[in-house]
Amino acid sequence: MEIVLNGQPVMLTAPLSLAQLVEQLGFTGKRIAVERNGEIVPKSQHAACMLASQDRLEIVVAVGGG
Repeated sequence: MEIVLNGQPVMLTAPLSLAQLVEQLGFTGKRIAVERNGEIVPKSQHAACMLASQDRLEIVVAVGGG
C-alpha cells in the first residue's frame, strides 16, 4: 500500500494505524501535529485511524526555541 508522507511516496508492507506509523517513524512521545487528507487528526484518534492507500499525510514536529 502506498501513502504520501510529507510530499514523498512511502510503501507500507501492512495496514497500519496512524499511531503505529508514528511509532515506526520514531515520533512517539514527541509533540507532533498530523494532517491526513487535509484534516488534522487529534492525538486521541491516532490509534483508531487506519491508514488507506493513497492517504496524504503531513507530520510536523514542534520545535521549541526562543
